[in-house]
Amino acid sequence: MGETGHVFGFDVQKEAVERTRQRLADRGLLSRATLFCAGHERMAELAPPGADAIVFNLGWLPGARHAVTTRVETTLAAVSQAVELLAPGGVLTICVYPGHEEGTRELHALLAWAAGLDVRTYNVLHHNFIAAKAGTPQLLLIQKNG
Repeated sequence: MGETGHVFGFDVQKEAVERTRQRLADRGLLSRATLFCAGHERMAELAPPGADAIVFNLGWLPGARHAVTTRVETTLAAVSQAVELLAPGGVLTICVYPGHEEGTRELHALLAWAAGLDVRTYNVLHHNFIAAKAGTPQLLLIQKNG
């Protein structure tokens, strides 16, 4: 993000937000981030347009309960907002974890959503490990054309 960039972070788990806040504070970077204990589906309401990069990591919080997962409905709302918030030339990455039932549903829904994006406006890449065990994370990379 460079010296002048700013990060807007979202998580529904208070523990995740507090861990992030502490890590940023420990490195003297807290003033360069705005953290929300809110779902990613609220990003258009809480973050300004013109993002150069938006990153989704749809995995579990390390060491936390695996009962808390992202959901297809909120994730689709969030990524739809994300592509609109991107600046021309901006990049959206989505790391999807299909190693559990909701993650598999999320992967299929995201692939269908991404396949429907206008190719004149977006470049879309799906990265999937071929020689890997079932449930290995997959990456969607979407670039908004300049």
